[in-house]
Formats: sequence, C-alpha cells, structure tokens
Amino acid sequence: MRSKFWNLPAFAVLALTASIATAAAQQKPIELKLTHFVTEQHAMSRWLAKWADQLEKDSGGRIVVKRFPNSTMGPVQQQYDLARTGQADIAWFLHGATPGRFPLTELVQVPYLMGSAEIGTKALNDPELRAKYLDAEHKGVKVLILLTHQPGQIHTTKKPIRSTDDMKGLRIRFASPTIRDFVAALGATPVGVLPTEQVEQLQKGTIDGVFIDYGGAGIAFKMGGTVKHSTEMYSYVSSFGVVMNQDTWNKLPPDLQALITKSVQNVEKEIGEAWDGLDVPGKKALMDGGGEAIKLSPAEDAKFRKIGADVAAAKVKELDGKGLPGTAVYEMMKGLADKHSKTSKNFWN
Repeated sequence: MRSKFWNLPAFAVLALTASIATAAAQQKPIELKLTHFVTEQHAMSRWLAKWADQLEKDSGGRIVVKRFPNSTMGPVQQQYDLARTGQADIAWFLHGATPGRFPLTELVQVPYLMGSAEIGTKALNDPELRAKYLDAEHKGVKVLILLTHQPGQIHTTKKPIRSTDDMKGLRIRFASPTIRDFVAALGATPVGVLPTEQVEQLQKGTIDGVFIDYGGAGIAFKMGGTVKHSTEMYSYVSSFGVVMNQDTWNKLPPDLQALITKSVQNVEKEIGEAWDGLDVPGKKALMDGGGEAIKLSPAEDAKFRKIGADVAAAKVKELDGKGLPGTAVYEMMKGLADKHSKTSKNFWN
C-alpha cells in the first residue's frame, strides 16, 4: 500500500518537507565558539563561564557556548582576529596585544588616568564614548563589552624601585605603547615581551622587571619567587574587549540579539570588582614567594605622576597630529574617571 504522503500533490510535498526542515533547524541550538587567552581559573575566565552558562539557560537551550580558554585557538595577539574572521564567534582579547590598532580606546591606558578596574570599565562603556569613538575602531565585530584590569605597577627581580632615579638603566617589559613611552621617560629601556613569556625572560635575566598588575603577576602568570620587589604605583590599566563576529551577530534572530545585549548591560561594576578583587590575593602570592611591597614617598609619587602626565599629554598630541580626536576622547575619559571615582573603588585613596 502506498503511503498517503505520496498521494499529496508535489507542491504540498515540498511545503511539508520545507516545514519539517525548518522545524529541525529551529530545534538545533546555535553553537557559539568563545576564545580567550588565560586559564579557566582566572577571574575573567570564570566570569565568562558564568555569563555563557546564563546565556544558555536564558535562551532555553537555543544557544550553546563552547569555550576555548588558554590560547587553545591561537596566541594572545590573534584573539581579536579569530573573532573578526569568524574562526571564533566570540573573543575576549587584549588591546595591547596588537599595539596601535585601537588608538582611541588605548588612551584609557595612559598613566594615572584610571584608579581601578571598576572606574576604567565603567568609563569605557559609557554609551556616548562608545557610540562616538570606540566601537568604530573595532572593525568586523560587534562590541559586547569593554573593560580594564586593576591598575598595575613595576615589579623587579633584583633592584628595588624607591625613586624615579632607580629606574635608570633597567630593562623593563611594557604592557602597552603608552607604558612603553612611560618606561622610556623614566630612564629605563622598554622591552616588548609577550605576556606568556614574561616569567621566562625574568628568570633568564633578559629583562629586569615588568609593568603589570598584582593579579597578573601573582595569579595569572605566577611570578611569586621570581620578582622580589613590587613598587605600588597603581599607575596604569590595560584594556580588553569581549566581541562577537559581525556575521554571527547578524545571523542571530532578533530575540537572541536582544538577549545577548541585555546580558552585558549593567555588568561594569561586577566585572570591575572581579578584577580589583585580584589585587589582594595577587599581592599575597608574591609576598609568600619572598617579595617586598614598596610604597613610594609622597614626593616620589608626585615625580612619577608628573612624568606620567607628560607621557599622556604627548600621546594625546600625537593622536591629534594624525587627525584623530585625541583631545576630545581623553577629556571625555578624564571626566568619566572623575565622575566614577566618587562611587567606585579607587586604589589612589
């Protein structure tokens, strides 16, 4: 006996087949590949894992996030392009890993602009700042959130830094182009070293110290026992972004786009506090390894800040000279930093 299916007109068969295929496609979850460059134990990795799990739950299983931590998809300097080209759907990346590519966003990294990760993250996600200047620098991707780590300082293996004069002649790894200029202005020699190679270069004596935050030094890169002196300047932040491939974003149904947009709204304080919270355990890890914490005298702190201000002014002038709105962006960032410092954690207080 022939099935009743075969007695249907051809157009009806096609319509039924298309309906079945559409239903199957709707039932199949959308897999989003998320890449980043540190271990799953890092505070930001844990935040991303929590965020991804909540996204899966809130989507009713229509979204599945597959995570690729610890540079398993590519090294730190490739993370942004992994998302831009579509090899990954989402990436958490470090702006400083590709220096000069995001010149306006990188202004947040000039010395002594942001006093905490909470302040920096709130400032970077100001709707006007992003809409007018920052999002446009991130070509080929949809910016989900921008953020910073807690302010960093200088950590050395042999020579303690108690004054600006102590910096002279040292080879110091820099965290971004502006900190490279800061290192040079302090009389040291800036050296470019990938984040993952810092400890090895310190142990070999290729470099004498690094500019990095306590969380990065003590927890992310486990420098305890290698660096012996930490001068608490809290002088700069590094910036990061979490971005989605633009084509991936465009293909999502409107309700899932809205869900993702909502998932990254009003999380600046949460993310900032997670980064700032690394300061105490990061410091403890270094001190447990035999490290020494050094507090600058008010006079020396003022000297470091004066040099930092000169570096910031030079960076703004450089961008203005290239036809970029350096002054406008810096002034906006400075105003946002002042605003948020009144209600946020501030390491300078």
